[in-house]
Amino acid sequence: MSTNRRDEPTVQSVTSARSAANDDINARMKHYLVTMGIRTGCFVLAFVTQGWVRWTCVALAVVLPYVAVVFANARSPRVAGRVAAVTPRDPHRRQLDQ
Repeated sequence: MSTNRRDEPTVQSVTSARSAANDDINARMKHYLVTMGIRTGCFVLAFVTQGWVRWTCVALAVVLPYVAVVFANARSPRVAGRVAAVTPRDPHRRQLDQ
């Protein structure tokens, strides 16, 4: 751990930490399931409707799996510059130094 000018340790702020990996996976899984649910609806509508609506539903049913997989594999981007150093404030440390 590096130190700053006053020999106090540099600590990363909890608010600048990345979100948990499980949160990212759960969000991607939710997006995938919603997209595949829409695809299932398109299959049902393709059998119920006629004309251009049927062909639009068929086209969506063909394209949506690709879209769902691409978005499910996309990770949330890392934001540069969000990590900030924080000097810990410990009121008891002042008393010990005296």
